Amino acid sequence: MDWNLPEAREQSSIDGTVFKIPQHLKADDKEKEKKKDTSSPDYSLKGALDGHKRGVTALHFAPSGNYLLSGSADRTLNIWDVRTSQLEKTLNGHTLGINDVSWSPDNKYLISCSDDKTIKLWNPHSGECLKTMMGHTAYVFACRINPQANLIASTSFDHTVRLWDVRTGKTLKVVPAHMDPISSVDFNRDGSLFVTGSFDGLVRLGETVSGQVLKTLIDEDNSPVGYVKFAPNGRYILAAYLNSQIKLWNFQKPKCLRVYKGHTNRKFCIAVNFSVTAGMWVASGSEDSCLYLWSLQSKELVQQLPAHQQELICSDCHPTENIIATGALQDTENLKLWQSGETNN
Repeated sequence: MDWNLPEAREQSSIDGTVFKIPQHLKADDKEKEKKKDTSSPDYSLKGALDGHKRGVTALHFAPSGNYLLSGSADRTLNIWDVRTSQLEKTLNGHTLGINDVSWSPDNKYLISCSDDKTIKLWNPHSGECLKTMMGHTAYVFACRINPQANLIASTSFDHTVRLWDVRTGKTLKVVPAHMDPISSVDFNRDGSLFVTGSFDGLVRLGETVSGQVLKTLIDEDNSPVGYVKFAPNGRYILAAYLNSQIKLWNFQKPKCLRVYKGHTNRKFCIAVNFSVTAGMWVASGSEDSCLYLWSLQSKELVQQLPAHQQELICSDCHPTENIIATGALQDTENLKLWQSGETNN
C-alpha cells in the first residue's frame, strides 16, 4: 500500500509494508490507483449490539480482533464477541460515566477512565478489577496502555498527564503539559513518545521516559483539540479540532499535510481513526449522527453513512478486517458494527 503524502520520498513501514510515493507506476497503474483512492469503501450495517442503557462514549477492538470493548455513560464496560455480536461480559466498578477505554497490546489487560476521577485496570478474562488508580483532581478523560503493557498514560480536566506503573498502580510522573483540559492521549508504535491534545488548541509530543515535552503543533486558528492519534507507522499524527476539521501532521517537520472536512464537530470530543485493512481511509463520527470516511491521500469525502439518531462520538477500526464500530449518545441502538467488502486487489 502507498501513502501519497507530500515530501514522501521518506519511507517507513507498518507490519512489513513499505509506505512511500510510487515513483515507477505506469500510466494505467496510476489511473487504477487514483480510481481506488476515490471510490467508496461501501460500508453497510453488519449488526447492532444491544446492552448499554445510556450513550456509548468509548470503543476499542482487542488487538486480536476477536473482541470489542465499549464504555458508556451508564458506568459499565461491555466486552463483545465480534464474530457473533454477543455480549460476553459486563464490568462494573466506576461510579460515574466512562470517558475512554483501552486494550493492552498483549490482550492481557483493559483500562478505563471516568468522571469519577479514576483509572481502572481490569482482567478481561475474569472481569476482575485489578487496580484503581487515583491522583487526578478532575474528570479523567483519556487513557492508553503503552505497547510494552507496563505503562499507562491518562489525561484529565486537571490539565495534567499522568504516567502510571501497571505493576504497582502508582504514579510515575505528572506532566503539566497544557493550560486547559487535556482531551486525548496516544502512544507511538514503540512507546517512546506520547501525544496529547487539549482545549488550549495545542497538540504536544512528549518523551515517555523523561515526561519532557519535545514539540508543539499549533493550529492556525488555535481551535480546541478533541482527539489525537498516531498513524500506524508512527510518523504522522491525526488531530481532530472543534472547528469541524481533522488535520494530518508530520510532527517531525512539523507541518500540516492534509485537512479533512465535511463532518460536524464543534461540541464533543469525537474519535478519529486510520482504516488500513484494505483502502487507506480516515474515519470519524460526527454531531450529525453520521459516519464519515475520507481518502487519506486525496482528502476526498468517499462515504457519508447515516449511522445513528444522535451524535456519533466514538468509533474504532478493526485491526485486520474491514469492520468499523460506532457509538452514539442515544440510550438505545447506540452501538453498531459496519462492514465493507472492499479488498486490496
